[in-house]
Amino acid sequence: MTVAEARTDERVSAILVSLALACNNAGSYALSLVAARLLAPSAFGELSSLLAVLVIGVVPAMGLQTVTALRVARKSDTSLMALGLTTAAIVAGLGLLLVPVLVLVLHLGSFVPALLLAATLGPLTLLGLFHGLLQGSRRFSVLAGLIALEGVGKVGGSLVGLLIAGNATGALAGTALGSLLVVTVSWVVCGKPRPIRGARVGEVLHTAQAMLALVLLVNLDLVLARHTLPAAVAGEYALGSIVTKIAYWLPQAVGVLVLPRFAHGGSRRRVLPIALLVCAGLDAVVLAVALVLGPGLLTIIGGTGYSGSTMAVWPFALTGSMLALVQILLYARLADGDRRVTALLWAAVVVEVVVVTAWLHGSAAQVVGVSACCVGGLALAGAYVEIRASGRGRA
Repeated sequence: MTVAEARTDERVSAILVSLALACNNAGSYALSLVAARLLAPSAFGELSSLLAVLVIGVVPAMGLQTVTALRVARKSDTSLMALGLTTAAIVAGLGLLLVPVLVLVLHLGSFVPALLLAATLGPLTLLGLFHGLLQGSRRFSVLAGLIALEGVGKVGGSLVGLLIAGNATGALAGTALGSLLVVTVSWVVCGKPRPIRGARVGEVLHTAQAMLALVLLVNLDLVLARHTLPAAVAGEYALGSIVTKIAYWLPQAVGVLVLPRFAHGGSRRRVLPIALLVCAGLDAVVLAVALVLGPGLLTIIGGTGYSGSTMAVWPFALTGSMLALVQILLYARLADGDRRVTALLWAAVVVEVVVVTAWLHGSAAQVVGVSACCVGGLALAGAYVEIRASGRGRA
């Protein structure tokens, strides 16, 4: 394959992965819209809270995917199926143990929805293994297909269950069945790998910690705004956080494509600056739109009910852009086995919580300003650590 053909293939892969991720996220959004119209407010609140727990519950799958992709890229492990099954079993077991807690905290009328949630965690965690196998071997077109299939299985199953049963239990039953179908297809697509002894879960748990901290940073300011700001202002802030997530998710395909190249130090040092520049370039568009449209962007997103808003939107776009850079730097440090990055992420979480709750929570601008500063500082710290590590690697 010529250099030109390789670059064309990479562009096609980037487009396919981007479209698959976008469709997956759009499907989740569509599920929320449909559920809000079909369910009573109390039932919709129950389903939304359970789905939010599911988002946290699949964080180990992200860690499993990252570890698997790096090991495949290095061709350093043959026990990956055992690793995936062990991780999935641990996550599902923890889900079962937490069933009584979920029933109590979320005020569920039955144990069944929480049990279905635990049953869903196993397949979705194992799915991270198959995504990692394809990502590490750079089979990005097939990976894009499985990402799209995941969206169809989870969201489609949830919608079917919701339409049949008309409640959160039916929706979660559909999610569980759809996820099981997707993971079965993924196992076949990846060549029906068999488990062998020698699973090492410690690295997955460490990576999952870092991923959890990143997930918290993406959503933390919204929770803090809900806790500290008046309800109406918190509602506007929730719309602004959509801009944050757009900026964060827009360059997601970049991380998927470059992670296997981070497995080797020399390749990482060459590819990392390019990946950061591509992310910055994509998010520059989001930031420019937010600057030009200003508060009018909230009207476009949320409707005429927000036409009188004067809240600046560009800080949300800036925060999401910084989060996208942090994710790329996180991948680079995890690939190098650097555990300091996890400490940096959790330090940023703690600082943001303390500063907002104890001091700067008088307006939406203060809350998002703290978030932007924490994430920006984290990006600078990650870049400094990477530069120091690269300097030692050349020495």
